[in-house]
Amino acid sequence: MVKKGSAVWKGSFKEGEGSISTETGVLSDAPYGAKARFEDGRGTNPEELIGAAHAACFSMALSLMLSEAGLPPEEIRTTADITLEKVGDGFAITASHLTVVATIPGADQAKFDDIADQAKAGCPVSKLLNAKISMDATLQS
Repeated sequence: MVKKGSAVWKGSFKEGEGSISTETGVLSDAPYGAKARFEDGRGTNPEELIGAAHAACFSMALSLMLSEAGLPPEEIRTTADITLEKVGDGFAITASHLTVVATIPGADQAKFDDIADQAKAGCPVSKLLNAKISMDATLQS
């Protein structure tokens, strides 16, 4: 399976802007740029897109693993906080912190924690990131 995303950039780093699109068309010429990345400018940025991808991937992996354990979730809400830091002469994404709140009838905290840890380590986006991945997981009843 191969999925595609694309980007166009016009202009210098600070004053320029770009647009991103996805193969499915969910994002179509969505704006991104340095102002959205380092200030409060219009559009999106790579870190927030990686955060959304990590949160989505983890949530799907957790749902699959819970369902396979006989604990289908009612709802999983995940946020990924992506840390971008100056490292040497450049910048690097150094961490992703997942915050998940899940409603799972019949689940106990120990089983939930175990499955959530497996999902954190096993989701394809976690495997892609060369960063520290941490998590706070809350089970609601």
